[in-house]
Order: sequence, then C-alpha cells, then structure tokens
Amino acid sequence: MTTKFYPQYPSVERLRKKAQSRVPSFAFEYLDGGCNEDVSIHRNTAEIRDVQLQPRYLQNYGTSSTKTSVLGIEYDAPFGIAPVGLQGLMWPNSPEILAKAAFRHNIPFILSTVTTMSIERASEITEGKSWFQLYNPVEDKLRDDIINRAEAAGCPVLVLLCDVPTFGYRPRDIRNGLALPPKMSLRNIIQIMGNPTWALNTLRYGQPTFETLKRYTPKGLNLKQLGQFMDKTFSGRLNEEKIKPIRDRWKGKLVLKGVASERDTEDAIRMGFDGIIISNHGGRQLDAAQSTINSLKEITAKYNEQIEIMMDSGLRSGPDIARAIACGAKFTFMGRSFMYGAAALGEQGGEHTITMLKTQFKQVMDQLCCEKVSDLPNHLLKS
Repeated sequence: MTTKFYPQYPSVERLRKKAQSRVPSFAFEYLDGGCNEDVSIHRNTAEIRDVQLQPRYLQNYGTSSTKTSVLGIEYDAPFGIAPVGLQGLMWPNSPEILAKAAFRHNIPFILSTVTTMSIERASEITEGKSWFQLYNPVEDKLRDDIINRAEAAGCPVLVLLCDVPTFGYRPRDIRNGLALPPKMSLRNIIQIMGNPTWALNTLRYGQPTFETLKRYTPKGLNLKQLGQFMDKTFSGRLNEEKIKPIRDRWKGKLVLKGVASERDTEDAIRMGFDGIIISNHGGRQLDAAQSTINSLKEITAKYNEQIEIMMDSGLRSGPDIARAIACGAKFTFMGRSFMYGAAALGEQGGEHTITMLKTQFKQVMDQLCCEKVSDLPNHLLKS
C-alpha cells in the first residue's frame, strides 16, 4: 500500500495547529476542548507519558510486526478511530474521509450515533467492518430499530456508551452557542468567512445532520426544538435492566465504553460483555476523573484474563499507543487525533494520520527490539 505522507506534519500536534487555522473557532473549540477547566484532558496525556519502556538490545531479534487481534478480528495496527459526535461540523465529510482510510489500512472505525454519517453509509464504505457505538435511546422500540440496522449493516461490534449520564459542562460550547447547524450569530459568521475552505466544503457536502437519526426526527424543528427532542429521546444512563435486552438480541461482539473502575469492570464481565474500553470521554465529562492510564493499570492487573480490555482518551502518538499496550491494553482508540488530521489535510487527512501513527509505533517496537504487539508488556519499566 502506498499512501502520501506530508513531512511538514510529522506529529499530531502539528496537525492540530494546522487544523486550528482552517476551522472556525466555534467548531474547533468543540473538538479541542474538554469540560470545566480541561484538567482531565491534560492529566490523561501527561500521565500516559509518565510510563517508561525498556529496550532489550542484546536479545535475539528478528523483525517487528504491528498486526494484532482484538475480539477475534485481526488488524494491521493496534489502534482504531474512536467514535466522535458532530464530525461533519468540525470538518465537512470527515466521517467518510476517516472511514475510507480506516478500511484501506485495516483498522477499526467506530461510528457514533450522533455523528454526521449513517450506519448504512459507514457499512458501505467499510464493507461491513465498521463498529457502531449506541447512545442509549429512552424507548425500547427506537433502540431495537437502531440495533437491527446495525445488524443488517453487518457491524461486527456494538459499543454501548456508559459515561454520559449527563451532559458535560463545556464553557467554550456555552459561549459559542454551539448548535447543529451552526448558530448564525455575527461572531460565528465572521469566523466562517475567515475559513473559506471549510465554508466551501460545507456548501459542497451540505449542512451536517445526524444522519443515523434523521428518520426518527420530526421535520420542521427549529434548533431549540431539536435540542429538546434529543434530550427527550436519548438517555446516556445504563444499568443491568437496560443492558440485558441488548445483550440478548445482539449476536455480534458487545463492548462497554467509558469504564473507569474495577466495580464497573466486574459488572461488565458478569453481564456478558466481550470487551471494555477504558475511557473518560476524552476529558469531556468529568474534570475530576482519574487518568485513563491509571484506570487501565488498576483494571488490567485484576481482569486481563477475564475480558478484552481496550483504552482511549489522551493518546496522541505512536509512543503513547505503545505505553498503553505495555500497561495491559489489548487495543487503543483515538478520536481528536484523527479529526485534527482530517481538518488539517482534508481528503488525505485520514491516510496521513494513520500512516504517521503506524510509523511512530513501528519505530518504538523496533527500538525496543519487540517483535510482537503482545510482547510490549515485557518492556514496561516497573515504577
């Protein structure tokens, strides 16, 4: 596979800076920001980078392979694209850009219930390989219909989101009056005019909408009414009573995303989940949360043999991915990093970002003299 690599953007941070220059502030701040004072965002990455790895230079060493399996599926690298809401607002057509790149590179793409591409379109692009994250509806009929669509689309993995029992307090979005479509305040209009590429692409692909939910949304709602409809229709709260009928009807792999404690891990195992994704929603829900890497260390120490454990939130590089796997994660996911890539480089953003992360990750494995992804825990320097 040959993909174009842009040497002027060799890191996620460089992509982030380029993205910031191409996206209106109200959309970029939705992507970039967390809740309250962004404490959890910074803690996530900082504490991942406290993890140290130790090479073994004199051992017999052949060559490194980045291939790995999770939930019985083999992928070409141990990372995938996390679900992100409102993707088309941040960069027009970005879910399609990223899904196509993920399929081409054989890594998983997770579609969010509240993003701007439908289940059916994601399945078409990825030939039925995309995962789907369900934001739990209040009504059983709606829940079952969405699950049936995911099953019909061939999604191999259904991800249940558990870490949004309430909406995060996000000062930037409050200040910007964030809405879908964007609220046309004078401030926002000026921002759009200052980002003509974003504006022209929005005209090309149309105003972003919740494509998966479009058939359930009454027509003619204004922005306030749409918000009220979403609040009434979806509840992020999960419990055993709500999970059991999903587990009973879903025939594929079932994953719980947003796990941060040993107790929730025990419950996930008891309820029959095939895997968990340790996450604090990228620091967007609880600004007093433990970092994901520390949650990972605690959970993998006790439950690594009982359930497949994955992680997202705070990862920004190939070395970060290696650190997480060394601490026990079977697989990792990244959200913001790929959105920065799509916003920075448009149609080539997904390809470039995946290629860059693969290259970074492979260099770490080569430097450690680590042949297999599953051997990375052997290189963890214990503190």
